[in-house]
Amino acid sequence: MPSQRKLFHWRRPRFIVPRMTANRGPRATTDGRELRLWKAGWALTVIFTAAILAAGSVFYGLVYLLDFQEIDTTAKLDAKTLFDMVKLSFGVVAGAGALVALVVAYRRQRVDEAGAYREATRLHTERFSKAVEQLGADSPAVQLGGVHALASLADDAPDDNLRQTCIDVLCAYLQLPFTPDPGDDPAHQLERHRYLALRKVRHTILRLIGDHYRRPRGTHRSWQGCDLDFTGVIIDGTMVFAGASFSGARVSFDRASFSGGRVFFDYATFSGGEVSFRGASFSGSEVSFPYATFSGGKVSFDGASFSGGGVYFNRASFSGSTVNFDGLAGGATFSGATVDFREASGPAPDGLLAAVGTPVPAAVYFPSAWLPPVP
Repeated sequence: MPSQRKLFHWRRPRFIVPRMTANRGPRATTDGRELRLWKAGWALTVIFTAAILAAGSVFYGLVYLLDFQEIDTTAKLDAKTLFDMVKLSFGVVAGAGALVALVVAYRRQRVDEAGAYREATRLHTERFSKAVEQLGADSPAVQLGGVHALASLADDAPDDNLRQTCIDVLCAYLQLPFTPDPGDDPAHQLERHRYLALRKVRHTILRLIGDHYRRPRGTHRSWQGCDLDFTGVIIDGTMVFAGASFSGARVSFDRASFSGGRVFFDYATFSGGEVSFRGASFSGSEVSFPYATFSGGKVSFDGASFSGGGVYFNRASFSGSTVNFDGLAGGATFSGATVDFREASGPAPDGLLAAVGTPVPAAVYFPSAWLPPVP
């Protein structure tokens, strides 16, 4: 049945390395490896001036502290005093030479560091090109190798910009369209096997991003503080953000579809930056925020649709952050999903009660403090 096979024939989409979005400026490097040196003349001038001021301050301090307020101007210059002055002159010349040597050594060290940084960047670029080529290959096994290569590159990136680029590529792969599951029909067995293999690649990306993002910020292999773009992504696998801290970055689940997977934000801290679920569809997944702390930044569920599965905010803490369920997208809708806010503390998120409506649906649970008093 060749005509039926064509219906599920997978065409490899053209994989394009994502460009940095225009609304996100370049990240400042935090490791200080860029070569930024003063000119030698300016450096010497500053050092000599600082040395003279320091010497003058010390001399004045000694004179003041030792109470040498009067100097005998009638004293004659003897040989010992002359010899001491000559030694002092040679000492000044030697000190000046040492300062010059220090400046030269500083510049040499900075030039060497800049050269090492350029070499590391060159090697990173070569590895990056090979990893992206693997990710765009026809074979899912080769793509899987490219996923792990990009994750390793992000871990070893010389600066935050290069790390962010690797993460952007992984997120962009998740945004690519893919052929849906052709089902268990024996006539489409090859197509189903390929679908399952490609789904394995996608699920590996979801798992790796979660694994890296929940590592403490500042430690090796931590991606906290980096932006994540899951706009329009179908999340049907497992992502674990348990204990992660979302601060200083933008994480977008806009128009994402949570269908069949499990996403955990247990004990996560939302203390800065922006996490957006605008227009997201919760239709069959388990998404949990138990014991999460919303204490800063902005978290938006504007326009989200809760029509299946379960979303759990039980024992979450809402204090000092902007968590909203309404906005320009028209507000969230609740039509069948289990949404649990039991034992949550703090004020109710903006627009939540209005979006749920009255009476509260049987599958939506609120703490008693959020409910209006019964007349």
